[in-house]
Amino acid sequence: MSVQLIYDPAYLTHNTGNHPENARRLEAILRVLGTDEALSRKIGRLKPKPAANEDITRCHREELIRGIENMAKQGVEYIDVDTRISPESFEVARLAAGAAIAAVDTVMKEEGGRAFGLIRPPGHHATISKSMGFCLFNNAAIGARYAQVKYGIERVLIIDWDVHHGNGTQEIFWTDPTVFYFSTHQYPYYPGTGAASERGGGKGEGFTLNVPLSARTPARDHRKAFTDALREIESKFHPDLIIISAGFDSKRGDPLGGLMLEDSDFSEMTKEVLRIAEKHAAGRVVGLLEGGYNLDLLGGSVKSHISALL
Repeated sequence: MSVQLIYDPAYLTHNTGNHPENARRLEAILRVLGTDEALSRKIGRLKPKPAANEDITRCHREELIRGIENMAKQGVEYIDVDTRISPESFEVARLAAGAAIAAVDTVMKEEGGRAFGLIRPPGHHATISKSMGFCLFNNAAIGARYAQVKYGIERVLIIDWDVHHGNGTQEIFWTDPTVFYFSTHQYPYYPGTGAASERGGGKGEGFTLNVPLSARTPARDHRKAFTDALREIESKFHPDLIIISAGFDSKRGDPLGGLMLEDSDFSEMTKEVLRIAEKHAAGRVVGLLEGGYNLDLLGGSVKSHISALL
């Protein structure tokens, strides 16, 4: 089975200067993937289209969309103290969300499949009404809602292994029992959410699972917590589609994180996700790039993930 790599060079034009989330991240990943000819032959390549407003407003308020568009046009450089933008950022963010949609279209083909969105800006901190934490639109959430509307998917599992908790994704699906949000993350840490007691609300209670981890948690313990949680989820929630918020800042040595995973751990975690996907979701898995800020390490981590998807 091949993996479709969803990418557009336009992602490099979201100009954030010397900010940790910068275009050099994608360039580093592309360099590593390009040095492995055998892997490159197995990867398909697809350019996305920008997400339409109707795709974005399933997860975000129209005021958020208009606000980002206006700030980009006006040359505003910071949405908040963490989140840098440039005049191109609104269109690039639409294209990042569009990659999530293209990835869903790819894996929903009759034979099933896997796709990876090599995208920026990332998405999992973007809430219903606020862009924050380097994120403008919530790509994973937009992809999940699109899958439900376009293909009638009943149950989506979003797995988030970024070092930071995906507060935006959690908020969007807080009361929704059709989208299960599962996160392992460093805690306490930015953005301050993600305690084990946060389990969803209303009809969505029990459909959010947070596994907070202390800084420097050994990789073996991290992996066991991840696998145990996935098996707990599988006992009560059988997904028709799995989306991974694939943040590689949970790797040992990332400048913005304190967790200890290695590339082999990302590979094994991916295989555990595939086990559930093959059993319940016709093998359908979408990976979307979130964090990962060590330019010497990031490409290898993404390569491990994509190789496991194959």
